[in-house]
Amino acid sequence: MIGTIAINKIKQEEAKLVELAQKMWDVPETAYNEVNACAWTAEILKEYGFEVEVGAYNLPTCVVGRWGSGKPVIGLLGELDALPGMSQKKKTEKDPVVYGGAGQGCGHNLLNVACLAAAIGMKAEMEEKKLPGTVVFYGCPAEEVLTGKVFMAREGAFTDLDVAFAWHGNKYNMTSYGGGNGLNSAIFHFKGRTAHAGGDPHNGRSALDAAELMSVGANYLREHVTSDIRIHYSYKEAGTAPNIVPDKAAVWYYVRGGSREAIEECYNRLVKVAEGAAHMTETELEIEFLGGCYEGMANEYMSDLIFEALNNIPGPEYTEEELAFADALNKQSPMYEQCLASGELDNGPMFKGVAPIVRRSGGGSSDVADVAHIVPTASAGTATYNLAGPGHSWQITACAGHSIGYKGMLYGGEVVAAAALKMIEEPGHIEKAKEEFAKAMNGKTYKCPIPKEVPIPQPQK
Repeated sequence: MIGTIAINKIKQEEAKLVELAQKMWDVPETAYNEVNACAWTAEILKEYGFEVEVGAYNLPTCVVGRWGSGKPVIGLLGELDALPGMSQKKKTEKDPVVYGGAGQGCGHNLLNVACLAAAIGMKAEMEEKKLPGTVVFYGCPAEEVLTGKVFMAREGAFTDLDVAFAWHGNKYNMTSYGGGNGLNSAIFHFKGRTAHAGGDPHNGRSALDAAELMSVGANYLREHVTSDIRIHYSYKEAGTAPNIVPDKAAVWYYVRGGSREAIEECYNRLVKVAEGAAHMTETELEIEFLGGCYEGMANEYMSDLIFEALNNIPGPEYTEEELAFADALNKQSPMYEQCLASGELDNGPMFKGVAPIVRRSGGGSSDVADVAHIVPTASAGTATYNLAGPGHSWQITACAGHSIGYKGMLYGGEVVAAAALKMIEEPGHIEKAKEEFAKAMNGKTYKCPIPKEVPIPQPQK
């Protein structure tokens, strides 16, 4: 079977791979601050004979490892960042390691290592079989703020690839034909004038009033957008005390949608709402555009190859302790009753088997979508947490540092390696994927959503 050598190599290197995932779990680092994760990943890549560049594409915490030569060129998309506020011990009740601290609530420690495992396995099989081609592993920063791969693309990444593979931890073993929403992200800063809120309020110009009026306008805007649009926001700054008219306020907005065109149209209307709020309150407006990403676009031909690999490679077997851990987490989940009623838990607290391919698009976003608009791209998912685990939750953090997560991670690496190697050994698959990609793009080319004048964020010291 294509991929057997790669799978055996991944199993052989299990201890070292799990060690890296555990280190990333122990020291979670948020977007653009992944200094340790970047360095540790670079060390492993060098150890396994990859040519390594740290700080690639002008992003300080981006690491790229290359091995091989010639065509085809296969990209593997790792991710390095953790989520703020998701700190959690390996326990079945909520108990942060550091209150308010970061944690692997999306399992990027597993994501990074699964794709790294695939790269190491592919190299072993290609060496033994003397296969032509190049493997490129990308340790990408800042997926959680949806701009890491977008900045990389702006700086020239991914254009030399023939195809790219991604992987993500999941509650199922699966792949899909669907994709998520695209997005624009911006912080709207209002600047006013302080005054005593009781003594001379007429001399003040409230930045908070402006931010709140913007939010009122945005909420009225919701009625007059297409059904795919989502608008959500969070206040970053809102004054200091009730008796002081606030001279500074800031509100952070996401505009999501099913196409870049729809996103940009709604975002431009939102800017007009903000400008109107500033006029009404006689405040100044400054817009800090953070970035944007494309809507998802899975390559169905490549997804079929992943589905084949999922069905050919045996999934993990769980111990009684692991199943008890997952069961206890399920019972803590707000989705527990729903999962019971739907029958999802009839066969146990962890998913077994392979889910059928569905054509379903989620409401979330990922900067993997930008890569998918540059080269044919598909993503695998394998079970790394309990069936009732909510997305971006402390339960996922707990599983991402547990043997449950590590088993799913290694299985994911095996699946991605096997699917990618099939494209190398049988090059006709790459041509089929490219034909589908060209048809989906329909003559369009990728245009980076982040303008050149937007600076790349730097690690916080």
